[in-house]
Amino acid sequence: MRLRVLCALLVAGPLAMPAPASASSGFWTLTDLAAQRVEIADKVAAAKFGTPSPIDDPAREQQILDSVAAKAPGLGLDAGDAVRFFRDQIEANKLVQRGLYARWTEDPGSRPPERPDLATEVRPVIDRLNAGLLAELAQTRDARARRSCEVRLGVAVRLVDARRELDRLHSAALGEAVRSACSRP
Repeated sequence: MRLRVLCALLVAGPLAMPAPASASSGFWTLTDLAAQRVEIADKVAAAKFGTPSPIDDPAREQQILDSVAAKAPGLGLDAGDAVRFFRDQIEANKLVQRGLYARWTEDPGSRPPERPDLATEVRPVIDRLNAGLLAELAQTRDARARRSCEVRLGVAVRLVDARRELDRLHSAALGEAVRSACSRP
């Protein structure tokens, strides 16, 4: 299963960075995919900024959460835990969008010159990342239930943050995105 998801991401979507030797086993891919999902928020913001489309999109958000809840049990995941993790992904994405809106409002020249198409360019990438994240939640289920999860996840977050050279906004959003990844006993 994991191999299929990784192959699909390699062929069709954003590429996960290879894990450094010091990466915590099991959490690198999950964290890197969450970072990619945080970074795609830039394109979401660019598509929406200056249009009537609001940052909050309850219908789209619910569609994602319903899909996750439906798929989670088939992967051996608790639907509630999976929905909570994906709600964090959505909130992290909105954190980036709000930060970029503030930056672009203050400095209009910093806004990207291109407005990507949300439906055809951005959402398919988000959908692929969501599929990868859901598969990684299943793959890391046992590791996420261990006491060491928060420490190991923290190491992975710092490594991914450094490797992707995230700015403060995206770094904070990545922390939000993986906030509920560790299972609570």
